[in-house]
Amino acid sequence: MEYGATMDLDDEALMARALGLAQKSYHEGGCPIGAVLTDSQSGVVLGQGHNCLVQDGNPIVHGEMAAIRDAGRMKNRHRATMYTTLQPCFMCAGMLVQFGIRRVVIGDVMNAASPETIGFLRSKGVDVTVLDQTTSSAARGCIALSAKFRVERPDLWLEDWGGGPNPLLRP
Repeated sequence: MEYGATMDLDDEALMARALGLAQKSYHEGGCPIGAVLTDSQSGVVLGQGHNCLVQDGNPIVHGEMAAIRDAGRMKNRHRATMYTTLQPCFMCAGMLVQFGIRRVVIGDVMNAASPETIGFLRSKGVDVTVLDQTTSSAARGCIALSAKFRVERPDLWLEDWGGGPNPLLRP
């Protein structure tokens, strides 16, 4: 599917596209997290990207950030759906709320730190869908890729999540 191509929203196909971006990042030596931003009504792909911690030396450009950056300037993103291979971190969850993205589809919550960001998104009115790994091959692929990377590159995994447990968030 090309940019601007219209299709019926298909969570499985769009997550598979995000997974392909995550695999691209992995093959480049980076963190395997991909994202696709679509118009929720038309299915038009607005932007896509992957984590660029390694590729750009930029700790801010997570998959969701890369997809927003790729989409560029827009009057608003209130009709958008974000497909992300991994549960968003707080930085990305905040960005999703800030830009009024109404729906988020997640491939992997197994390798994320906690369910807190999903609760945050839902508390702000975001419709969060976590794909079921028992029925979604894309979700299984997202989970397997993140798990593999966490074993192979625990240093990069921790760096991408801010260097381990945040001392400011401890009681």
